[in-house]
Amino acid sequence: MTVSPTSGAQALTDVLDRIARAAKAAGRQASDVTLVAVSKQQPWDAVAPILAGGQRVFGENRVQEAMERWGERRAGVELRLIGPLQSNKAKEAVAFFDVIESLDREKLAVALASEIQRQGRAPRLYAQINTGEEPQKAGVVPAQADSFLAAVRGTHGLEIEGLMCIPPVGEPPGPHFALLGKIAARNGISRLSMGMSDDFETAIAFGATSVRVGSALFGARTK
Repeated sequence: MTVSPTSGAQALTDVLDRIARAAKAAGRQASDVTLVAVSKQQPWDAVAPILAGGQRVFGENRVQEAMERWGERRAGVELRLIGPLQSNKAKEAVAFFDVIESLDREKLAVALASEIQRQGRAPRLYAQINTGEEPQKAGVVPAQADSFLAAVRGTHGLEIEGLMCIPPVGEPPGPHFALLGKIAARNGISRLSMGMSDDFETAIAFGATSVRVGSALFGARTK
C-alpha cells in the first residue's frame, strides 16, 4: 500500500482530532494522551508522511525490523517496542528503544536488568498484562500481576513506568481497560498503554495515557 503525503497527513490530523474529542468527553486534556503510531510492517513511503506531519512517537514489533527502518532516522524520534521481546534480544532492545512495553516474565526482567546495568542506559518499561488470560497471547495474567511487579521492582531493581494490555478480539474492551487501571492504581502506576485503532476512544475514557494506532493512520496492512 502506498500512502500519499496528503492522505498520510490527513489521517494523522483525523486521529489527533479523535483523541482530542475523546479526551474532552472524558474531562481530560488531549495532551494527557500520547499517540503511538504503529509503523510495524509498513513501507517507508507510508511512514514518511506521518513523520513529516509532526508525529514523533512510533511503535515497532520486532527489534531487527525497527533497527533497519529507523537506524538512519533515529534523531528526534521516540521508539517503543510494543511486540514480544525474546530475552536474547535484550541487548539490542535496551540499546535502541526508548520504551519497552512488553515486559511479561521474570526471565526477561533478569536480561533487561543485566543489560541496563551493563550499558548504563535504561529504557522506560511497561509490564504487559494479559487481561483476557488468552493462552496464545503474551502477558502476565491479572492474578499474578501484583507479585510480578513486586519481583520486577524489588528483586530485579527495575522501574516500571506503566502497564500495557491488548484486549481479546471480539470482546468489549472496556472491562479490560478498567481491570488494567485497577492493577495500575493498587501498584502505584499511573501510565496506561491501551487502545488501538478500533477502540482508543474507549481506552481514553478509561484513563489511557498512550494509544497505539496503526490502521487508522496507515490503512489496513496487506500482509
